[in-house]
Amino acid sequence: MKRILSFFLLSLVFISALAQPPANYYNAAAGLTNAPLKSALKQIITTGHASNLSYNDLWTAYQTTDRDYDYDNDGTILDIYSEFPIGPDNYSYPYGSSQCSGTSGPEGHCYNREHIVPQSLFNQGLPMRSDAHFVRATDGKVNGERGDLPFGKVATANYNSQNGSKRGNSASPGFTGVVFEPIDEFKGDVARMIFYFVTRYETQLSGFGTGNMLGGSAYPGLQNWELNQLIIWHTQDPVSSAEIRRNNATYTFQGNRNPYIDHPEYVNMVWGTPVLDTEAPTIPTNLAATNPTSSTVALNWTASTDNIGVIGYDIYANGVLKTTVSGTSTIVTGLSPLTAYNFYVIAKDASGNASTQSNIASATTLDGPVGGSCGTEDFTNIPTSTTPAYDTRVWTNNSITWTATDARIDQTINGKAITIRNGTLTSSTVSGGIQSLTLTTQLKFSGNAGTINVFVNDVNVGAIPYSSTATTTTINNINVSGNVTIKFTNSSTTDRPALDDLSWTCFNTLATSEIKKDKSEFTIYPNPVRNNEVFVKGENLTKISKAEIYDLSGKLIETIVSPFKNSNKINLKGLVKGNYILKTDHFTTKFIVE
Repeated sequence: MKRILSFFLLSLVFISALAQPPANYYNAAAGLTNAPLKSALKQIITTGHASNLSYNDLWTAYQTTDRDYDYDNDGTILDIYSEFPIGPDNYSYPYGSSQCSGTSGPEGHCYNREHIVPQSLFNQGLPMRSDAHFVRATDGKVNGERGDLPFGKVATANYNSQNGSKRGNSASPGFTGVVFEPIDEFKGDVARMIFYFVTRYETQLSGFGTGNMLGGSAYPGLQNWELNQLIIWHTQDPVSSAEIRRNNATYTFQGNRNPYIDHPEYVNMVWGTPVLDTEAPTIPTNLAATNPTSSTVALNWTASTDNIGVIGYDIYANGVLKTTVSGTSTIVTGLSPLTAYNFYVIAKDASGNASTQSNIASATTLDGPVGGSCGTEDFTNIPTSTTPAYDTRVWTNNSITWTATDARIDQTINGKAITIRNGTLTSSTVSGGIQSLTLTTQLKFSGNAGTINVFVNDVNVGAIPYSSTATTTTINNINVSGNVTIKFTNSSTTDRPALDDLSWTCFNTLATSEIKKDKSEFTIYPNPVRNNEVFVKGENLTKISKAEIYDLSGKLIETIVSPFKNSNKINLKGLVKGNYILKTDHFTTKFIVE
């Protein structure tokens, strides 16, 4: 067996030696730069290209083009979406087995043919569809998760393959949609495959779809944001021995070469050199903390600016990083009740430059029994399909099942979001009731600002506005007890708001009027109160150790120790008109300030 393997490896070496480009292969490109150089390379790599190859011929190509003799050196399929450059792979595919045409099944189930430039952009036409220079053998599951997305740097991932390839909203300057990012080891490989495509087929680009990556013209051939990102990846990840081996094998298979592997310097000669970004974003300003509950605080701030573009904001609470968001508002979750927090924000750009921290915004979370957080929904569990079609989407998170109708899942605010068009978002039954509810919204695509109606147990409890700016809104004083269902309704057939960072506080069951315990029955008089004085009638008042006054959002307004030691009244400190709650050791009731 070892003799047979040695013979095969020697054969590959012999093939590679024969497959080096002829000495005069690139002579026609000598002395050229920019568009003329790109066009000259197009003519060179079109000549000799066997354009009569079929799509199924790729399986034959992979016998020599996509074999691993550089990482694990075991001859299995070299898959850029599953390969661990250092250490053993989680799974591998021997050549000739586990081939598939679809994308169903788990990762590690089968490998198929991944068009680095999606074949939907050229309507599956030949010879593009069967061009081995940019069609790789990859895991079927990861191929499906990538779909037809452009390649770029991911800010917040909503999918990760086992080797760290990921999908999510873009951190590449100039593009805010969803992108796919390979691991560092293969970023240059991807860039050079795409450079090959827009060179080999430059005269056909005007008839191809762009897919948010192709430029629609012969030069430069790519959209500016994609071109800039790929040049950076080309620079950061130089040509590897695996690429050279694959280029040689592909030349033997179909008769042409990737010039950007043979001559990496051609990239800068055609498109220029990348501009390195060393400028940090400006400081985020006007940070404010509002709407505290027992476990959450809402933050908003004024956006930073940057010479290239801000991609996100790191949110800190008492010096600890809590989350990273792309917008200028968020709800910080997972906080402890009755705890003082100091918040600050740091802006970041795609190159990793960070701003100085913002101003400090302080807030204290509330006591758990009053206005405590009952639930949150961050939409991390919505389905992972990237199809933009509007459909019914169902998922479960925190033991609550959500159903969204006429909804799409490819838009983001802070990580994942659900986008509703003339549809609804409805929860399963939620226990604990609702006192207040908070939601972040943003209008996607074209359309007009509007509102989303909010229903609790099919009763309209308010409306939440949306516009092109991400906005966090709280509806207070809902005050529905027991088991509830939550529903959001968008009745517009044209406006498509995205919903994110939903949270709600539980109904204050103590906030009912006059709870009787032993001899602690009491009344407040007069009610509404006047002259900032609350009078209380009841037994054992002098034994009450503490009284607390809350507004109906659950915010603690005032604490009075031994409130009835000397009299049966409490002097209020200038409360504005409205409804309030008086809570003591044994009783709680509402009162009104006129």
